[in-house]
Amino acid sequence: MAAEARDCKTLTATGNPEYPPYLWRMSADGDQLIGAIPRILEEIGERIGVEINIIYTGPWSRAQQEVREGSVDLMAGAFFTVPRAQWMDYIHPPFLATNSVVWVRQDNGFEYRQWDDLRPLNGVTVIHNSFGQSFDEFARQHLDLETVRSVRQGFRMLRLGRVDYMLYEKNPAVVYSRQMGISDDVKPLSTAISSEPLHFAVSHESPCNTGALRGQLVATVVSLIDEGFIDRALRAALEDTSELKQLSSTN
Repeated sequence: MAAEARDCKTLTATGNPEYPPYLWRMSADGDQLIGAIPRILEEIGERIGVEINIIYTGPWSRAQQEVREGSVDLMAGAFFTVPRAQWMDYIHPPFLATNSVVWVRQDNGFEYRQWDDLRPLNGVTVIHNSFGQSFDEFARQHLDLETVRSVRQGFRMLRLGRVDYMLYEKNPAVVYSRQMGISDDVKPLSTAISSEPLHFAVSHESPCNTGALRGQLVATVVSLIDEGFIDRALRAALEDTSELKQLSSTN
Protein backbone atom coordinates (compact mmCIF):
# COMPACT_ATOMS: atom_id res chain seq x y z
CA MET A 1 0.00 0.00 0.00
CA ALA A 2 1.52 3.30 -1.05
CA ALA A 3 2.22 5.98 1.54
CA GLU A 4 0.32 8.43 -0.62
CA ALA A 5 -2.86 6.42 -0.04
CA ARG A 6 -3.73 8.55 2.96
CA ASP A 7 -2.82 11.70 4.83
CA CYS A 8 0.03 10.59 7.10
CA LYS A 9 -0.09 13.63 9.35
CA THR A 10 -1.92 11.41 11.84
CA LEU A 11 -0.65 8.03 13.03
CA THR A 12 -2.11 5.47 15.40
CA ALA A 13 -0.11 3.56 18.00
CA THR A 14 -0.94 0.80 20.45
CA GLY A 15 0.84 -1.55 22.83
CA ASN A 16 0.59 -3.69 25.93
CA PRO A 17 -2.10 -2.09 28.15
CA GLU A 18 -0.85 -3.94 31.24
CA TYR A 19 2.65 -2.53 31.20
CA PRO A 20 3.13 0.02 33.99
CA PRO A 21 5.01 2.30 34.34
CA TYR A 22 5.49 2.30 30.56
CA LEU A 23 1.90 1.90 29.34
CA TRP A 24 -1.44 1.16 31.02
CA ARG A 25 -5.15 1.93 30.90
CA MET A 26 -6.32 4.88 32.95
CA SER A 27 -9.46 2.96 33.95
CA ALA A 28 -10.66 -0.62 33.63
CA ASP A 29 -13.54 0.34 31.32
CA GLY A 30 -11.84 3.16 29.39
CA ASP A 31 -9.76 3.40 26.24
CA GLN A 32 -7.15 5.96 27.33
CA LEU A 33 -3.57 4.71 27.65
CA ILE A 34 -1.17 6.57 29.94
CA GLY A 35 2.39 6.18 31.18
CA ALA A 36 5.93 6.94 30.03
CA ILE A 37 5.40 5.79 26.44
CA PRO A 38 2.46 8.12 25.68
CA ARG A 39 4.53 11.04 27.03
CA ILE A 40 7.41 10.05 24.75
CA LEU A 41 5.25 9.53 21.66
CA GLU A 42 3.48 12.83 22.19
CA GLU A 43 6.86 14.60 22.22
CA ILE A 44 8.01 12.69 19.13
CA GLY A 45 4.83 13.67 17.30
CA GLU A 46 5.29 17.34 18.13
CA ARG A 47 8.88 17.31 16.90
CA ILE A 48 8.20 15.60 13.58
CA GLY A 49 4.90 17.38 12.93
CA VAL A 50 2.69 14.32 13.14
CA GLU A 51 -0.20 13.68 15.51
CA ILE A 52 0.25 10.29 17.16
CA ASN A 53 -2.93 8.87 18.67
CA ILE A 54 -2.30 6.11 21.21
CA ILE A 55 -5.29 3.81 21.32
CA TYR A 56 -6.39 0.83 23.38
CA THR A 57 -7.05 -2.13 21.10
CA GLY A 58 -7.40 -4.90 23.68
CA PRO A 59 -4.89 -7.19 25.41
CA TRP A 60 -1.26 -7.48 24.31
CA SER A 61 -2.00 -10.33 21.91
CA ARG A 62 -4.68 -8.23 20.18
CA ALA A 63 -2.43 -5.16 20.04
CA GLN A 64 0.19 -7.19 18.19
CA GLN A 65 -2.42 -8.48 15.76
CA GLU A 66 -3.64 -4.95 15.01
CA VAL A 67 -0.11 -3.80 14.16
CA ARG A 68 0.61 -6.96 12.17
CA GLU A 69 -2.46 -6.34 10.01
CA GLY A 70 -1.72 -2.64 9.60
CA SER A 71 -4.91 -1.51 11.34
CA VAL A 72 -2.56 0.40 13.66
CA ASP A 73 0.61 2.10 12.38
CA LEU A 74 3.01 1.96 15.32
CA MET A 75 3.92 -0.50 18.05
CA ALA A 76 4.41 1.50 21.23
CA GLY A 77 7.17 -0.60 22.76
CA ALA A 78 8.34 -4.13 21.94
CA PHE A 79 11.39 -6.33 22.34
CA PHE A 80 13.11 -7.48 19.17
CA THR A 81 12.34 -10.99 17.98
CA VAL A 82 12.85 -12.48 14.53
CA PRO A 83 9.16 -13.42 14.11
CA ARG A 84 8.05 -9.86 14.94
CA ALA A 85 10.59 -8.45 12.49
CA GLN A 86 8.65 -10.22 9.74
CA TRP A 87 5.74 -7.81 10.16
CA MET A 88 7.15 -4.57 11.55
CA ASP A 89 10.24 -2.38 11.17
CA TYR A 90 12.05 -1.74 14.42
CA ILE A 91 13.31 1.76 15.17
CA HIS A 92 16.93 1.87 16.31
CA PRO A 93 18.19 2.78 18.81
CA PRO A 94 15.82 1.41 21.46
CA PHE A 95 14.37 4.08 23.71
CA LEU A 96 14.60 2.07 26.96
CA ALA A 97 16.06 -1.13 28.37
CA THR A 98 14.15 -3.33 30.80
CA ASN A 99 15.10 -6.22 33.09
CA SER A 100 12.98 -9.36 33.21
CA VAL A 101 13.21 -11.43 36.39
CA VAL A 102 12.03 -14.56 38.16
CA TRP A 103 9.24 -13.92 40.68
CA VAL A 104 8.75 -16.39 43.54
CA ARG A 105 6.76 -16.66 46.76
CA GLN A 106 8.46 -15.07 49.74
CA ASP A 107 8.40 -18.36 51.66
CA ASN A 108 9.43 -20.61 48.79
CA GLY A 109 12.34 -19.04 46.97
CA PHE A 110 15.06 -21.00 45.21
CA GLU A 111 18.57 -20.25 44.07
CA TYR A 112 18.68 -18.86 40.56
CA ARG A 113 21.92 -18.05 38.77
CA GLN A 114 21.33 -19.22 35.21
CA TRP A 115 18.54 -20.30 32.88
CA ASP A 116 19.20 -24.00 33.47
CA ASP A 117 18.16 -23.57 37.12
CA LEU A 118 14.56 -23.24 35.89
CA ARG A 119 14.47 -26.58 34.04
CA PRO A 120 13.14 -28.80 36.87
CA LEU A 121 10.47 -26.26 37.89
CA ASN A 122 7.13 -25.17 36.49
CA GLY A 123 6.46 -21.53 35.74
CA VAL A 124 4.01 -19.07 34.25
CA THR A 125 4.16 -15.93 32.15
CA VAL A 126 1.78 -13.78 30.10
CA ILE A 127 0.74 -15.07 26.68
CA HIS A 128 2.61 -13.63 23.70
CA ASN A 129 5.17 -12.01 26.01
CA SER A 130 8.81 -12.07 24.91
CA PHE A 131 12.01 -11.99 26.92
CA GLY A 132 14.25 -11.66 23.90
CA GLN A 133 14.98 -14.08 21.10
CA SER A 134 17.58 -16.15 22.96
CA PHE A 135 15.55 -16.77 26.11
CA ASP A 136 12.33 -17.36 24.16
CA GLU A 137 14.05 -20.14 22.22
CA PHE A 138 15.51 -21.64 25.40
CA ALA A 139 12.08 -21.59 27.07
CA ARG A 140 10.41 -23.30 24.10
CA GLN A 141 12.94 -26.12 24.17
CA HIS A 142 13.59 -26.64 27.86
CA LEU A 143 11.06 -25.05 30.23
CA ASP A 144 7.66 -26.05 31.56
CA LEU A 145 6.15 -22.60 31.14
CA GLU A 146 2.39 -22.03 31.16
CA THR A 147 0.92 -18.86 29.66
CA VAL A 148 -2.00 -16.82 31.03
CA ARG A 149 -3.89 -13.70 29.97
CA SER A 150 -2.53 -11.21 32.52
CA VAL A 151 0.09 -10.43 35.14
CA ARG A 152 -2.59 -10.55 37.82
CA GLN A 153 -3.60 -14.06 36.84
CA GLY A 154 0.03 -15.16 36.91
CA PHE A 155 0.55 -13.68 40.37
CA ARG A 156 -2.58 -15.42 41.65
CA MET A 157 -1.27 -18.77 40.40
CA LEU A 158 2.07 -18.11 42.06
CA ARG A 159 0.49 -17.21 45.42
CA LEU A 160 -1.70 -20.33 45.33
CA GLY A 161 1.36 -22.53 44.72
CA ARG A 162 0.14 -23.72 41.35
CA VAL A 163 3.51 -22.76 39.84
CA ASP A 164 7.02 -22.38 41.26
CA TYR A 165 7.77 -19.05 39.61
CA MET A 166 6.48 -16.32 37.31
CA LEU A 167 8.54 -14.59 34.62
CA TYR A 168 7.91 -10.91 33.96
CA GLU A 169 9.65 -7.58 33.73
CA LYS A 170 10.65 -6.18 37.09
CA ASN A 171 9.21 -2.65 37.05
CA PRO A 172 5.73 -3.54 35.75
CA ALA A 173 5.43 -6.51 38.10
CA VAL A 174 6.54 -4.45 41.11
CA VAL A 175 3.71 -2.02 40.39
CA TYR A 176 1.13 -4.80 40.03
CA SER A 177 2.25 -6.58 43.19
CA ARG A 178 1.77 -3.35 45.14
CA GLN A 179 -1.63 -2.68 43.62
CA MET A 180 -2.75 -6.24 44.35
CA GLY A 181 -1.55 -5.90 47.94
CA ILE A 182 0.77 -8.89 47.69
CA SER A 183 4.19 -7.24 48.03
CA ASP A 184 4.77 -9.20 51.24
CA ASP A 185 3.88 -12.49 49.56
CA VAL A 186 6.03 -12.40 46.41
CA LYS A 187 9.48 -11.18 45.48
CA PRO A 188 11.76 -10.84 42.43
CA LEU A 189 15.05 -12.73 42.44
CA SER A 190 18.09 -10.52 42.01
CA THR A 191 19.56 -12.09 38.87
CA ALA A 192 17.72 -11.08 35.70
CA ILE A 193 16.84 -13.69 33.08
CA SER A 194 17.34 -11.03 30.41
CA SER A 195 17.88 -7.34 29.90
CA GLU A 196 16.22 -6.33 26.68
CA PRO A 197 16.01 -3.09 24.72
CA LEU A 198 12.53 -1.70 24.15
CA HIS A 199 11.83 -0.36 20.66
CA PHE A 200 9.19 1.53 18.79
CA ALA A 201 8.27 -0.19 15.51
CA VAL A 202 6.26 0.56 12.36
CA SER A 203 3.89 -1.95 10.78
CA HIS A 204 4.91 -3.27 7.37
CA GLU A 205 1.25 -2.88 6.39
CA SER A 206 0.98 0.76 7.43
CA PRO A 207 0.53 3.04 4.41
CA CYS A 208 2.69 5.58 6.26
CA ASN A 209 5.70 3.27 6.65
CA THR A 210 8.34 5.07 4.60
CA GLY A 211 12.07 5.55 4.88
CA ALA A 212 11.43 9.23 5.57
CA LEU A 213 9.18 8.50 8.55
CA ARG A 214 11.52 5.88 9.99
CA GLY A 215 14.44 8.29 9.63
CA GLN A 216 12.54 10.99 11.50
CA LEU A 217 11.70 8.55 14.28
CA VAL A 218 15.32 7.44 14.60
CA ALA A 219 16.66 11.00 14.78
CA THR A 220 14.04 12.06 17.31
CA VAL A 221 14.57 9.06 19.60
CA VAL A 222 18.31 9.77 19.61
CA SER A 223 17.67 13.41 20.53
CA LEU A 224 15.26 12.51 23.33
CA ILE A 225 17.75 10.06 24.83
CA ASP A 226 20.60 12.57 24.64
CA GLU A 227 18.48 15.30 26.24
CA GLY A 228 17.38 13.08 29.13
CA PHE A 229 13.72 13.45 28.13
CA ILE A 230 13.04 9.71 28.23
CA ASP A 231 14.51 9.33 31.73
CA ARG A 232 12.32 12.19 32.93
CA ALA A 233 9.24 10.65 31.32
CA LEU A 234 9.92 7.35 33.08
CA ARG A 235 10.37 9.03 36.46
CA ALA A 236 7.11 10.94 36.02
CA ALA A 237 5.27 7.76 35.08
CA LEU A 238 6.59 5.93 38.14
CA GLU A 239 5.08 8.69 40.28
CA ASP A 240 1.76 8.20 38.50
CA THR A 241 1.41 4.47 39.19
CA SER A 242 -0.87 5.22 42.12
CA GLU A 243 -3.58 5.56 39.45
CA LEU A 244 -3.44 1.79 38.99
CA LYS A 245 -5.93 1.43 41.83
CA GLN A 246 -8.52 1.92 39.10
CA LEU A 247 -7.44 -1.38 37.53
CA SER A 248 -8.45 -3.49 40.51
CA SER A 249 -11.33 -5.07 38.61
CA THR A 250 -9.23 -6.27 35.65
CA ASN A 251 -8.00 -9.84 35.18
